[in-house]
Amino acid sequence: MSNRIADHFQTEIISCDSRQLFKEMTIGTAVPEDELLNRITHHFIRSHSIFDPYNAARFEADVLELLHTLFVKHPLVLMTGGSMLYIDAVCKGIDDLPDIDPELRATLGERMKHFGINHMRAELKLLDPAYYHEVDLQNPVRILHALEICYTTGKTFTSQRTNTVKERNFRTIKIGLNRDRSELYERINKRVDEMMHNGLEQEARNLYPNRQLNTLNTVGYRELFDFFDGACTLGDAVEKIKANTRKYARKQLTWFRKDPEIHWFHPDQQEAILKLITN
Repeated sequence: MSNRIADHFQTEIISCDSRQLFKEMTIGTAVPEDELLNRITHHFIRSHSIFDPYNAARFEADVLELLHTLFVKHPLVLMTGGSMLYIDAVCKGIDDLPDIDPELRATLGERMKHFGINHMRAELKLLDPAYYHEVDLQNPVRILHALEICYTTGKTFTSQRTNTVKERNFRTIKIGLNRDRSELYERINKRVDEMMHNGLEQEARNLYPNRQLNTLNTVGYRELFDFFDGACTLGDAVEKIKANTRKYARKQLTWFRKDPEIHWFHPDQQEAILKLITN
């Protein structure tokens, strides 16, 4: 759909996928085919390395700088993707939090390696119980980031998340796409099978030596890493990829449904979507 809209308005696309950024992760992140990338200019696809740390704050700054240039050429620019924090960073802005001392970051990272994620979860529960009950407890980066803020400021991470919407010099039209749940799940399962056929297993094997990177703590890779470790069969890993992708899709929908500014459509409703944008 995003490509059809970009074609219609002869504009460019900003990818808001926090994993399509990385040039080493192509098959497992469903990067568009080269023919499409050559026909429609896409930004933030295969633009960084997994060894280049990246986050929503950097994305916000980089996209806002890019938009100054794009709006000179195009009255409309399309941003598409499913990384919720990245989308909010551009549309609403994110809180200005203090810089973290590299020594503290390294210390917490070492404690994570030595004691494990359960120990760090317990620390977070003690220092900021409100955020502990909100955060994805399977995401070590979120846990460590909250602990960094707590130790740097002596205050809870929760108290410093103001969620203040920043002013933007452009208007945003938010469009959400949804399908019947059974149709959505069928498409997810089919896409995973296509990824495996296209070489996802080998791509994951190439990345396996760097599996400690948080970037690779990603659906489609971590399940295959478990297979390489001998923790499950290849068939089990593929089924886990499908199940975890379906779970992530539900998480996305839950997040986006909280935003009253989103206009919801079925992907086949192209004319209605174009009418909304044009008006």
